[in-house]
Amino acid sequence: MSRVTLALAAVFSSVLSLGSLGAPVLAAEPMPTPSFPKDWQLNLQTPATPQAEMLYDFHTLLLWVITLISVFVAILLLICIFRFNEKSNPVPAKWSHNTLIEVIWTVVPVFILVAIAVPSYRILYYLDHTTEADMTLKITGNQWFWSYEYVDAGVSFDAIAVPDAEIDVKAGQHRLLETDRHVVLPVDTNIRLLFTATDVIHAWTIPAFGVKLDNMPGRINETWTRITKPGRYYGQCSELCGVDHSYMPIVVDAVSKEEYQRWVEQEKAGLTPSLVPGADAVKLASAQ
Repeated sequence: MSRVTLALAAVFSSVLSLGSLGAPVLAAEPMPTPSFPKDWQLNLQTPATPQAEMLYDFHTLLLWVITLISVFVAILLLICIFRFNEKSNPVPAKWSHNTLIEVIWTVVPVFILVAIAVPSYRILYYLDHTTEADMTLKITGNQWFWSYEYVDAGVSFDAIAVPDAEIDVKAGQHRLLETDRHVVLPVDTNIRLLFTATDVIHAWTIPAFGVKLDNMPGRINETWTRITKPGRYYGQCSELCGVDHSYMPIVVDAVSKEEYQRWVEQEKAGLTPSLVPGADAVKLASAQ
């Protein structure tokens, strides 16, 4: 292979690495809330909880790390191609070891891994559970729908995906993401989330919340969240759970504490409104 071909291959490889790994760092344009994926979007959804903010910052750190590593490796590769090819260096050196370089390439990766591990473990500990929960929501995965139980309020219901034929795109609804019942949660509240399943493994996931945990049959997993921005948030099952895995969407309406209390009272009275109280304040992302 010629020197020019090798050089072009190295440059092409580095461009691919930077395009797939480092580009999101440059795409820092804030998205409107409620958070929703956009066409050709790069990077994560706008965080709506402290957990998601920590994950977003950690993700940005990792992007810088892998981008710098990609640039460094590409530079080394180009140096090797142009400086140590057969034409430029017809008589190769006979030595095969360099103590300083070997120490550097052993110690530097250790420091990089430590720099990644420290915030990673901090986030894992923070996500684990809360000892100061204001309310508890139990989420049960079924084939193929979600069941919700508001443990403190005595409210429970099933949420089933809206069929494609009933999706109203003009009203701002989204195919494969709408449910007949919405989860309603208050903002600025420590919410304990309990996860289980009745059949197979599911995974309740809301990207804007930074929540993604398996629903395991026969056991209960736990995490927590605290929503800081009112709005409508979407998620889906993130575990391959069977033929209708793609028909297990999640819709969460984050409202004020007062609106949440009114919703609970309506639920206890046997009312099942299609929209939560004060729904005019809860706008779909497409309307932002």
